[in-house]
Amino acid sequence: MAAEFPDTDFVHVSGYKKADPNFSNLFGAMESMKYLVGMIAGARAAADGSNKVGYIAPFPIPEVIRHINAAALGMRKTCPECQLDIRWIFTWFDPDKERQAAESLMEAGASVVVTGADTTGPVQVAGEKGQWGIGYDSRNACEVDPEHCLTVPYWNWGPEYVELINQMMAGEFKAEDIYFDADSGSLGLLGFMEGQTPAPGVPEEVIPQVQEVLAKMLAGEFTRFDVFTGPINDNKGAEFVPAGSSLTQSDLEGLDETVAAATGREACTYCMSWLAEGVSPDAEIPQE
Repeated sequence: MAAEFPDTDFVHVSGYKKADPNFSNLFGAMESMKYLVGMIAGARAAADGSNKVGYIAPFPIPEVIRHINAAALGMRKTCPECQLDIRWIFTWFDPDKERQAAESLMEAGASVVVTGADTTGPVQVAGEKGQWGIGYDSRNACEVDPEHCLTVPYWNWGPEYVELINQMMAGEFKAEDIYFDADSGSLGLLGFMEGQTPAPGVPEEVIPQVQEVLAKMLAGEFTRFDVFTGPINDNKGAEFVPAGSSLTQSDLEGLDETVAAATGREACTYCMSWLAEGVSPDAEIPQE
């Protein structure tokens, strides 16, 4: 389409392809917010005397896997004994499957359910069972049950769109791989941004911890690469990322040699096709 309409600028959100001169891709470091989500979920599970957090995963793709891993790493900061249990649902939006996954996770012992899909069903189910839910995408997700919803990591696309449109209007748009971090102002964590108040279910002791890390993120002092700096073991206990090593952007996006060659980018070394320590040891990434 971009080639067919050379006078129109195109931006694909969450893709990895680009083409000169008028086709870019755009995404951001939601993994940073998921790391904070993990800290909150771990603290809540620990406060409840639980050692299990549940995660509803849409598809086994790098985007979803890095979010799972970030949540697991954050969870282990506040609950070293906790494990992240996963349910793969193979859809971004299916209220019935999301509810069923939430119920399955809680039946298996999860006291907190984190969703990576798009409806409020898991938060609602958690409330119905007297447990805790964490939504995704929409800052309104907690409105379905404010008492049992701990937080929501969400996107604030406005600043990115304004920047892109200004470039287009000025004739300065270029085909780029655009990936913003928390200091862009385009990522949020409900209850912890300026002017917001943490939900009543968030344990008091974790609030200053989350606020401290978030402040570093917003200042550009703790980035997505810091989230994924070794040593990091995989969920089987074997060292995967050595001490002092950090994942690259290609690692985060899982750009293997074939994709890297086709897109003119660096190939990944620690390709995002693994699960981090903290994820249940018996968990596997499905092979479609």
